[in-house]
Amino acid sequence: MGDREKEPALSVSAAMALAKGALEGVVVRLVGEVSEVSSKRGYKAVYFTVKDEEAALSCMMWMGRYKACGVDLAVGQLVELSGRFTLYAAKGRMNFDVFSLALAGEGTLRAQVAALARKLEAEGLMDPARKLPIPQFPLTIGIVTSPRGDAVHDMLRTLRNRFPVARVMVAGVQVEGARAAADIVEGMRCMYRAGVEVMLVGRGGGSYENMMPFNDEALARAIAACPIPVVTGIGHEPDTFIADMVADRRASTPTYAAMAVTPTRESLEELFGAHARSLTMSASRAVERAAAEVRRCAERPVFQDENLLFASWMQGLDLASERLFRAIPANLERDRTTLDWQRERLARLLPEGVARERAALERCRERFLPSLPANLERDRVRAGHARERMQALGSGIVPRFGQQAALAAARLEDLSPLSVIGRGYAIARTKDGSVAKSVDSAPPGSALEVTVSDGVLACRVESARHEEIELIRWEDEG
Repeated sequence: MGDREKEPALSVSAAMALAKGALEGVVVRLVGEVSEVSSKRGYKAVYFTVKDEEAALSCMMWMGRYKACGVDLAVGQLVELSGRFTLYAAKGRMNFDVFSLALAGEGTLRAQVAALARKLEAEGLMDPARKLPIPQFPLTIGIVTSPRGDAVHDMLRTLRNRFPVARVMVAGVQVEGARAAADIVEGMRCMYRAGVEVMLVGRGGGSYENMMPFNDEALARAIAACPIPVVTGIGHEPDTFIADMVADRRASTPTYAAMAVTPTRESLEELFGAHARSLTMSASRAVERAAAEVRRCAERPVFQDENLLFASWMQGLDLASERLFRAIPANLERDRTTLDWQRERLARLLPEGVARERAALERCRERFLPSLPANLERDRVRAGHARERMQALGSGIVPRFGQQAALAAARLEDLSPLSVIGRGYAIARTKDGSVAKSVDSAPPGSALEVTVSDGVLACRVESARHEEIELIRWEDEG
C-alpha cells in the first residue's frame, strides 16, 4: 500500500488510455436483443444497445462494416455480435466495437418473414381493395384451428353467446410442426366445400418458432385465394403474421376474431328496432296515403250523386229517342210515296216489256222451226253411219275376245279344286276351316271335314304317321 502511494498519480487521459488498452485486448462473441438503434444520415457509425434479462451494452459499428453485413437493425431483433470492448475517452464511456453482426435465432426467422411479407405485398396480396367484406349476419361459420387448444373453446363460447342462431363447423387441424400449414390449408378446403359463409383461422399464443406455420407462403396464398372471407385470430395482441396480413380481416386474438364476424346483442336490438320503426313509419304513411285517396274519391261528384255517372248517356238516349220518334213517321211517308211511284212505273212498263219479249221469242221460233227438220235429218244420217261402222268393227273384235275368254276358262277349269276333286281327290279341312297340309296340323283325335266330288265327310283322326312322298311338278314348256 505504501509503494502505491509513492507512485505518481496518473492523469485522467492516462488512466483512460490504460483502461482502453486493457479492454481492447478482450475480443468476444455475444448474443443479445436490440433495445434501441440510432442510425442517422451523416453518421460514421451505427449506435445501438443490446440487452438480456440482467444487463445492457452500448455498441457501435462503423458504417462500412454495417452495410457489408446486410442486416437492417430493428428493435426486438435477436443478434449475434463479435467485437471488442473499447473506451471513448472524451466522454468516459465504454462501448462494444462490433466487427461482425448477424441475426440469431428468432431474428433470422423474423428477417425471413419480413422478406416474404415484402414479396407478397409487391404481388398485391395485401391490397385492401382485394379483400372481401365480412357478412353482417353469417348463418354458417367455419373454424379452422386445433381441436385441443383453448382457442377453439374461446371462439365457440363467443359465437354461442353473441350469435346463437349461427351454425358453427370446426375443422380440427395441427397448428404446430412441419405439417401444420398444409393441414390448415386442407381444413380451409373442407370448410369451403361445406358451404360456410365466413371462415375463422387461428390459434392461441406461443413462441415465435411455434407460430411459424402462420408465416408459411402456401398458407398465405391459400388465404388470399379463398373465395369466402377469412378472419384470422392468431396469438396475442402484439403478434402479427403473414396470415394476418393477407386475411380479409385480422383480429388480435381468437376471441376477437369470433367477435369480428358476429353482431352484438345490442347492435341486433338496435338494428331490429330501427327496422321496426322504419316499417311502422312506412305502414303509417301507406295507410295515410290510402285514406287520403279514399277521401278524395269519396269527395268526387260521381260518388255524391249517382245520377251523374249516367247523366250524359241518359241525355243522349233521350235525344236519340226524340229524333227517332220524329223521323219514323216522315220516313214512312217518304217510303210510301216512293213505293207508289215505283208501282205506277211498273204498271206502265210491264206490258211493254212483256210484249217486247214475246215478239223476240216469236222471231226466234220462226228462225229455228224451218232449220230444225234439216238438222234432225243430218244428225240421223250421221248416227246411221256410225252404227254401220260399229257393226263392221264389232264382228272382228268379238271373236278375238271370245278366244281369250275360252282360254282363260280352260285354265281356270284346270286350276279349279273342284276338277281335282272330280278326278278322285279330296280336301281335308280342320275345325277352323283351314286346309290340313301336314300330319302336324291334324293330330289324332281331331275332327276333320273331307270334301269329295259329291259331298262332305265328317271324320275324326284315329292315328297319323309321317311318310316321305315324292312330289313331281310338271311344267308347261310351251
